Amino acid sequence: MNILIVEDDDGMAEALGDALGAHGFRTHRVGTGEEALTHLPHADLVLLDLGLPDLDGHEVCRRIREVAYVPVIALTGRTGELDRVMALHMGADDFVAKPFSRHELVARIRAVFRRAGGYALHGASPAASPAAASLSGFSHVPAQPPAPTTGAAAPEALPGTAASAPTPASPPLRASCPEDAPRAEQRSAQAALAAGPIQLDPRTRKVYVRGKEIRITRKEFDLLTVLMEDPGTVVQRQEIMSRVWDENWYGSTRTLDVHVGSLRSKLGNTKWIETVRGVGYRLSVPAAAHV
Repeated sequence: MNILIVEDDDGMAEALGDALGAHGFRTHRVGTGEEALTHLPHADLVLLDLGLPDLDGHEVCRRIREVAYVPVIALTGRTGELDRVMALHMGADDFVAKPFSRHELVARIRAVFRRAGGYALHGASPAASPAAASLSGFSHVPAQPPAPTTGAAAPEALPGTAASAPTPASPPLRASCPEDAPRAEQRSAQAALAAGPIQLDPRTRKVYVRGKEIRITRKEFDLLTVLMEDPGTVVQRQEIMSRVWDENWYGSTRTLDVHVGSLRSKLGNTKWIETVRGVGYRLSVPAAAHV
């Protein structure tokens, strides 16, 4: 089975790929909703993070369902009833809240795929649907079920579609709907943080070096927030993992090192984030720092 992982967080995507690979699944990872739609024809199942940087995950799920019956499992830290209902309403076949056990995830994948096993995942004619025509290159138009014979019951509605009932009006989707604020953001003050030439604004989630904005991922932003709260102080690895990821993070702590390396590169000076071997990291930026 080919599983498409739609996740913009490098550490989470790596952990998912390793875990699923250990259970015999083939995986391909993309980081945006647009990439997910492009790679959809090769997927037998989609693991869809709802907090994507370009498109709201619910919107991605809706677009997938317009052109395919491929099973979709939504992954998110948003666990409110409305979020679950919206994900299922937009066509997801299941909903897994973060953090989760990899064994539970694998069990849900197999259960969803069993339920979808009797259905055609991909259609043959993109022209059969206006939505498919707008997504040029797709061949994922849902196959049309055969008309019921006289006296026979109507065919069962396919999972993840709105065929069984009219679609109720839903609230308008925001252009960007990131996951609920991580702990690092919740604990940080709303006032901007500064260390030497680095400025971080928690309200807009933007980072500037010498007045120039640099693009970083959500987890990199949360990591930098933790370090900038008290520059010069060593923050233990476990505390960083707990605040930026979760106490129940099931992946390797190597993901922290990967994010630190990426953040160092984007800040433009690898010496600003110091490694304290066996303990953790600290931000050490002189007031008159020079790149």
